Amino acid sequence: MAGLGWCVLALVFLDEVLAAVAAGVWGRYAGGVLLAVLAPVAVVAVWWAFASPRARFGGPVVRPVVKVLVFGLASAGLWAAGHPTAAVALLVFSVVVNAAAQLPWVRSLVAEPVAS
Repeated sequence: MAGLGWCVLALVFLDEVLAAVAAGVWGRYAGGVLLAVLAPVAVVAVWWAFASPRARFGGPVVRPVVKVLVFGLASAGLWAAGHPTAAVALLVFSVVVNAAAQLPWVRSLVAEPVAS
């Protein structure tokens, strides 16, 4: 079961990378090369600060809200950039993979961060 759990966690990481890529696609569509670079950087910074397992400003309410916003906005950005199929696929993939990551046998693989 642990092997399958690590596969789920790898898919969660892939999902996070795809959200950053989607932000870059939207950035290129909406504002050119500079926004195509800055949008993924912003996604990674927000994820690091609020949604990652060791997020300094995350919490039981903030973390899931930020995750919904990041994946929802990434999907909306793909849709706006003219990629509706990719937008729906990313949204469905995000929901499925993040739901699977909440299963107890997957969550037990990741140690909770220690408060400092």
